[in-house]
Amino acid sequence: MRKNNQYYTRRIHRFLGVFIGIQFFFWTLSGLYFSWTDIDEIHGDHFHADHMMHMTANNLVDPGSLDSTLEIATMELRFVRHQPYYWVNGEKLYHAQTGELQGEITEEQAKEIAKIYIKGDYGIKGAEYLTETGSHHEYRGRPLPAWAIHFDHPESLTAYIDAKNGNFERVRHSSWRVFDFLWMFHTMDYAGRDNFNNLLLRAFSLFGLATIVSGFTLFFMTIKKKKKA
Repeated sequence: MRKNNQYYTRRIHRFLGVFIGIQFFFWTLSGLYFSWTDIDEIHGDHFHADHMMHMTANNLVDPGSLDSTLEIATMELRFVRHQPYYWVNGEKLYHAQTGELQGEITEEQAKEIAKIYIKGDYGIKGAEYLTETGSHHEYRGRPLPAWAIHFDHPESLTAYIDAKNGNFERVRHSSWRVFDFLWMFHTMDYAGRDNFNNLLLRAFSLFGLATIVSGFTLFFMTIKKKKKA
């Protein structure tokens, strides 16, 4: 009976080891990459311009005079291309000195904003207008529509600008994309990459625990057998 217990425990341990071994390899590989990289560099902080020099926000128009039919629930003063703007109700952008309603950010304006926020004099390879992004897109979960400004840089540098209010949203580059790819394996969220509570991750965590328990069980079974011998 003792021999049979050890035999079946060994079989279970070997099966679990093969079954989850590949995922354990990716967990370890991604963990090593995460521990050896600077998270600030992954975020692209070294690409951000150190200082944003804005003109003085004076001679601003009265927000009440922007539009007689406008009911203001929220309002934020922000700078777009070094110019002061009112961002009203999270949907309309007014020039804070002229009261003029700004339409969507144009491609040329988006390029200008990107060059203000990105450190270095890099050329621009092109611009892309985004109205939707998939669950694996590097700009997933961010405001749309948006402009993707692609720079001529060895790391395929891309800046994302909110097309509604001109906000500089994100910068993405090759190192971030490697991080994001390995992050998918680490979280085992192969649908969207960011869900830590997915069933696959929970299942493999339990399988991993079972592998450890079966390994300890085999260890103690072997020790007892040697002592009796």
